[in-house]
Amino acid sequence: MVGDPVDYRCSSYQINRLGTESKLLSPQPLSLPLGMLKAERLANYRQFLQSEATQELLFDIRYALNKGLLPGTERFKSELEELTARRIRPSQRTSSRP
Repeated sequence: MVGDPVDYRCSSYQINRLGTESKLLSPQPLSLPLGMLKAERLANYRQFLQSEATQELLFDIRYALNKGLLPGTERFKSELEELTARRIRPSQRTSSRP
């Protein structure tokens, strides 16, 4: 393990955060909407990485992953289900008991 992600040679961190060129890795497509210019994308990506996750967010992520569910907002889940034509949320069980 390394103390700083920048020290890990095979990580996309150097490309997405520092703008390092690579023959093996390319910038994450999800980082492209972060800005029109490369410098703007890098700055916004750095800002995103510096933000801390709240305890509530970490709880929600852990809970979803432990249950085999997808973390995210209802809107995100609905859009993903529509795009993939697959159910990603547990089905609502109805009980015949009163």
